Amino acid sequence: MPKNTQEAATPWFVDFQDVWLAYNDELLQQNNFAVEAIELKIRPGEFIAIVGPSGCGKSTFMKLATGLKMPSMGKIRIDGQPVTGPLKVSGMAFQAPSLLPWRTTVDNVLLPLEIVEPYRSQFKHKRKEYEERARKLLQKVGLGGYEDKFPWQLSGGMQQRASICRALIHEPKMLLLDEPFGALDAFTREELWCILRDLWTEQRFNVILVTHDLRESVFLADTVYVMSKSPGRFVVKREIDLPRPRELELTYTKEFTDIVLELRSHIGAFRKPAAAATATATATATA
Repeated sequence: MPKNTQEAATPWFVDFQDVWLAYNDELLQQNNFAVEAIELKIRPGEFIAIVGPSGCGKSTFMKLATGLKMPSMGKIRIDGQPVTGPLKVSGMAFQAPSLLPWRTTVDNVLLPLEIVEPYRSQFKHKRKEYEERARKLLQKVGLGGYEDKFPWQLSGGMQQRASICRALIHEPKMLLLDEPFGALDAFTREELWCILRDLWTEQRFNVILVTHDLRESVFLADTVYVMSKSPGRFVVKREIDLPRPRELELTYTKEFTDIVLELRSHIGAFRKPAAAATATATATATA
């Protein structure tokens, strides 16, 4: 079978093949990589989470997954196509909602349709249709009645819901979430877990979630990947075989907490050498 036919028939929506990234040519010559030897294969509709110590390369991975950075070595294919630049099949939401303060909530959600083709050229003609889509999406996440409010009239949790709607308004095949709930209080965070769960259950887009919250990763994801400290690489792949749909009560069960503790032990193992080195240096300095 020809190679291109094999690639076209791949079952993977995301396929990282031995991907390495150095941020510039000088670092590349020094073999100083931000991430290394990334191998990742994600099925269509799969929800994955990436966890790891601070500075391990999680955000760098996200730049590769969106096409904002090209690998120094290796290949990336998403939705059957090689990644050669910023992707149109993805939507993104970050820890800071970054809503434009002079636009209403619904107008913030509509923003991608105003600037991304093929929607941009049709926006004036289809504005009513697009606005109806945005309002329905806002109602799904509990923002019915707030569509015409400005960001400064919304709580932090409401702003983040609007940010997720903005990421989904163009109906992307993949949603990339970089610490989207990290700045919220615990109750609001859990509420948004359930909203994201319901949106994903209904639409089954691919999700890549970067988070420091192990409970969040286990509650939401099909598979959790643990990254090592810099240079980052995936060192643990943990399938989350908890039944769906998952309710918040599940997070208080032994079955759930055992998985969280298992993941924590992997991350703790990365931190121990650094902690030991610090203790040794302190002891030497005070001797």
